[in-house]
Amino acid sequence: MHRAHTAFSLALSPMARKNFATWLLKSSSSQQMAKATAAAAVRTYNSAAAEPFANGSTASYVEEMYNAWLRDPTSVHTSWDAYFRSNSYVSPPNLAPVQANTLPLTAFNFGGAVSGAAPDSKTIDDHLAVQAIIRSYQIRGHNIAHLDPLEINSPELPGNSSTKTIYANFSFGEQDMERQFKLPSTTFIGGDEASLPLKEILNRLENVYCNKIGVEFMFINSLEQCNWIRKRFETPGVLNFSPEEKRLILARLTRATGFEAFLAKKYSSEKRFGLEGCEIMIPALKEIIDVSTELGVESVIMGMPHRGRLNTLANVCRKPLNQIFTQFAGLEAADDGSGDVKYHLGTYIERLNRVTNKNIRLAVVANPSHLEAVDPVVQGKTRAEQFYRGDQEGKKVMSILIHGDAAFCGQGVVYETMHLSDLPDYTTHGTIHVVANNQIGFTTDPRFSRSSPYCTDVARVVNAPIFHVNADDPEAVMHVCKVAAEWRATFHKDCVIDLVGYRRNGHNEIDEPMFTQPLMYQKIRKHKNCLDLYADKLIAEGTVTGEEVKSVAAKYENICEEAFALAKTETHVKYKDWLDSPWSGFFEGKDPLKVAPTGVKEETLIHIGNRFSSPPPNAAEFVIHKGLMRVLAARKAMVDEKVADWALGEAMAFGSLLKEGIHVRLSGQDVERGTFSHRHHVLHHQLVDKATYNSLQHMYPDQAPYSVSNSSLSEYAVLGFEHGYSMTNPNALVLWEAQFGDFSNTAQSIIDQFISSGQSKWVRQSGLVMLLPHGMEGMGPEHSSCRVERFLQMSSDDPDYFPPESDEFGVRQLHDINWIVANCSTPANYYHILRRQIALPFRKPLILCTPKSLLRHPEAKSPFSEMSEGSEFQRIIPDNGPAGDNASNVKKVVFCSGRVYYDLTKTRAEKKLESDIAIVRVEQISPFPFDLVKEQANLYKNAELVWAQEEHKNQGSWTYVQPRFLTALNHSRDISQSDGQTSSTNTTTTTDHTNQVSATGSDPNSDPKSQPWLSRMFAASNSNGGDPKDPAVTLGGDFNAAKHFDLKNVRHDFNRPAGIAAAPGARIAKSGRKISYVGRACGASTATGSKAQHIRELNALLNDAIST
Repeated sequence: MHRAHTAFSLALSPMARKNFATWLLKSSSSQQMAKATAAAAVRTYNSAAAEPFANGSTASYVEEMYNAWLRDPTSVHTSWDAYFRSNSYVSPPNLAPVQANTLPLTAFNFGGAVSGAAPDSKTIDDHLAVQAIIRSYQIRGHNIAHLDPLEINSPELPGNSSTKTIYANFSFGEQDMERQFKLPSTTFIGGDEASLPLKEILNRLENVYCNKIGVEFMFINSLEQCNWIRKRFETPGVLNFSPEEKRLILARLTRATGFEAFLAKKYSSEKRFGLEGCEIMIPALKEIIDVSTELGVESVIMGMPHRGRLNTLANVCRKPLNQIFTQFAGLEAADDGSGDVKYHLGTYIERLNRVTNKNIRLAVVANPSHLEAVDPVVQGKTRAEQFYRGDQEGKKVMSILIHGDAAFCGQGVVYETMHLSDLPDYTTHGTIHVVANNQIGFTTDPRFSRSSPYCTDVARVVNAPIFHVNADDPEAVMHVCKVAAEWRATFHKDCVIDLVGYRRNGHNEIDEPMFTQPLMYQKIRKHKNCLDLYADKLIAEGTVTGEEVKSVAAKYENICEEAFALAKTETHVKYKDWLDSPWSGFFEGKDPLKVAPTGVKEETLIHIGNRFSSPPPNAAEFVIHKGLMRVLAARKAMVDEKVADWALGEAMAFGSLLKEGIHVRLSGQDVERGTFSHRHHVLHHQLVDKATYNSLQHMYPDQAPYSVSNSSLSEYAVLGFEHGYSMTNPNALVLWEAQFGDFSNTAQSIIDQFISSGQSKWVRQSGLVMLLPHGMEGMGPEHSSCRVERFLQMSSDDPDYFPPESDEFGVRQLHDINWIVANCSTPANYYHILRRQIALPFRKPLILCTPKSLLRHPEAKSPFSEMSEGSEFQRIIPDNGPAGDNASNVKKVVFCSGRVYYDLTKTRAEKKLESDIAIVRVEQISPFPFDLVKEQANLYKNAELVWAQEEHKNQGSWTYVQPRFLTALNHSRDISQSDGQTSSTNTTTTTDHTNQVSATGSDPNSDPKSQPWLSRMFAASNSNGGDPKDPAVTLGGDFNAAKHFDLKNVRHDFNRPAGIAAAPGARIAKSGRKISYVGRACGASTATGSKAQHIRELNALLNDAIST
């Protein structure tokens, strides 16, 4: 303040005029120069020439009286007080000609101090103090706003008890309350008025910042954005609603409250995670959608937790109520899949917005119980829809994320997702976050669940304004929602609405909250709900009558009753009714078991290879790193030789898909160059910043777009984002690459809850590809294994069931499994499996173990002939050497997968055992290639069979492939009787798929599906008598445990249902062949940190495998 006073005094001093005028002459703004020049030459007009009817002493006396009045109105005579209060005081008239570059001091209005003399220091200090008070309210007003409907919680911040603490440090007393102060440009509380009395300034500030809305925005480093927010909240009258708008709010709040009440009445013992205590969220979402639709948005994608989900589906999306009520009935599903609980399901609705009279598309993305895991999925889906619509600024498609208070501050994925908000290849151009703040997390108080004052403080890191609002004030909530929608449309940035409410019930409807929060829930039980409070307010002010309020509630209850009656007529639930990402027209007219060819013309491969190995055309000034020039030259040499390494094979897969109109998106950490410096899809000008060239974007003039994006250093959010992206369009290849394969475990929730089980739970397909660098190469425990065993453990194919062999065996397996796991050893197979993702008539996630050392291995190259027309993906690559030509003399067959093949072949050559040992590569691990393994085993009838892997025995593929090898080799295994079968020693089967002979001689046509698995497990002995020790009768009743399920009863989904015995054609007696393990012993870590130990382990593996 001292600096401001000094600067002001210097500006007025005559000594400063000369230098000040010199500065002004250099000013580029003529308007500014004119005003400031006049200001620099201020005259006080204290000479006689300036006062033709009064002398200078008279003017000085008047000025002294005025300054004294400014300091204390009681210090002057009442006549002077009345005179100055009338605002009629002006400077004495000036009859002298106005000189050039002069401006009377009256041009400067210091709170009404229009005088010919410079204001004293007290006046300047007081005006600066008022500006500081205004700023203090803008910064700290939210600390003392009345946000909590229960009035029990408040942020633990210093001085948050009274508004007076905001201006307590300024020396204003009651005598200053009527003084006029000029309002600065940083506030809009005056409306059209330039100055206000101090009392009115304080009242308006308290009403804006300390009432039912608390605004956090002064941390934003953009003056334009801060002023925009100030104007939306400070302008007088912004919270005035018309009677029609108030009735609309009441009607929407009535529906939200009525829905929860109806469910509580009809399904009192069911979990539904109702919204009681924060019902205003439903009108809030509708207001956001209304305003956004008016501003041009056509599609809204929402993600939310379980609380309030059913209400959102019913009253925001307008999902048919009977479909929602059917979910409570426990009916059988009409379609395949496991389904999910009702409060996890998503939906997709296209409807007319009756308020704006515009069409709107609403999608609520299905989510698991893992709170906030759906956030990046929603963002990826939103970004994809914007991309395919050409919506580069996010004006047509937007996302809304709804959070719980405890999860918003507790789950790290919120922070990761927030940090994607401004990244060029990940931004959705603004997301509106709505926090349903119950002020409790399950049973934990906020004071024990977060370290920050607010649950929303995470949003401050991305300069997102935060609007806290009392959920019991519907009009304040509606205003905040309107501002949030306009903010997003104006600045295309995130913002947060913190709906501070409460949770009327426990964590769910059958939970008792009084165990842990007795005082809070005593208050809640006495507290009126929001609808009653608002209805009373509107009735009191005469906007509605009590009869109108009851009529609206009764009308909605009748709608619910009609839907409830309709729901009773349903016999099945349909999971497809809850699909959140429908692919219109994708499945129609397709043979579900026909795969398009993956090979392409050799000319196409050559063209892509030449473009990929060339610098930018017609850009001689584009300076490329010398090392990259050698890389490009090596690629060109391979194209001339018609061979491809890993990077070139990948580029040909991408380029050929782009040629066919398939959008390709590759995302992950450092993917533009590649973790191992092998890809180099983006060339950088060595002398010009941000000048880049991507050859795959310039293959063909009419090609599809190619996106390759270095992501933030996040796995959880980015993998979720790409999964959401892949849900939007089936005709796109979306890939996420981990920096190292084991880093994917940071995103385990996305893998477990969305990718592996999404189709089963939500009838939602995805063709997402996960590229996971994998290989035991002496890089230590954390850079070796992608933990392929975890992906294989979650694969849904049955290890004990050999599907019926047919020409469609391979594609039918792909159709029925939940995802594909592969470990390719050649660039050609990598090329084909990528193209197969699009060639399939359906979509499945692909988990791909990718190599590290093979990227530059001289033998890991494929000729163009293995990628051209007529070639295809090889699930198994047989031995094509001397061993394959003379199979009967082979002594050992080593099955393996991935990089270890090259170590095995090298050792075999060194030992000169090419004719004695065959090495067969299993490229597609899951679904397991039963038919081809059986074929290879039959080829080498006299050989010992072993499985070799570089991972530890309890890791890698061994535990997955071992039982499947036994099934493929027609080896009958002992199956637990709880699986609906007897011990294999009591069963004899033939290889005839249509006949079987049971040891008990029971009817072969009886259907074991009629016996529930639980009753079979715990059944008593046969009620008709018999030896209870006999496995044929121990399962009780007339069900015979020795009975196998005939192939004619195999379900159309190909995989045997749980609890049903396997098909007889896959079994023979126990004399079948076995397979042995060769590799590292079990271990807790994935690999050793010692290079020497790694080499010893690898040599032991190779010596064991390559020996006869």
